[in-house]
Amino acid sequence: MSTPLVVDTSVVFGALDAGDPDHVSCSETVSAGPALVVPAPVVVELDWMARSRGTKDATRALVNSLLDGSMLVANLELEDYARAIQLVEKYADLPLDFVDASVVAIAERLEQDTIATLDRRHFSVVRPLHVEAFTLVP
Repeated sequence: MSTPLVVDTSVVFGALDAGDPDHVSCSETVSAGPALVVPAPVVVELDWMARSRGTKDATRALVNSLLDGSMLVANLELEDYARAIQLVEKYADLPLDFVDASVVAIAERLEQDTIATLDRRHFSVVRPLHVEAFTLVP
């Protein structure tokens, strides 16, 4: 099995919404080959984003990807919740929200050094515990 790629909401949404300006790069990223892992809070944020932007089918497409196994969901464990809150507090000046902090917590738990995100503002600043910095794609 290949190394999983932890995916943030922005890339999932970009890949699912053909009208998104980053659709091509996001689609290429999610179809590049590694197993895709979305932290559970990303599913909820994607649903909110899709509804607020009038892209109702995005949530269905994501859930179908989870059901068919093409994308895996990482449920947060107690330690992930604790780490996410620690990150939210540490980076309150960004501000870092809980969903982004959960992406970091899952990447740390899975010992992944790459995150798929369009959110360079937050993820380029956060310093993970296991590597000096995350590699951000696309």
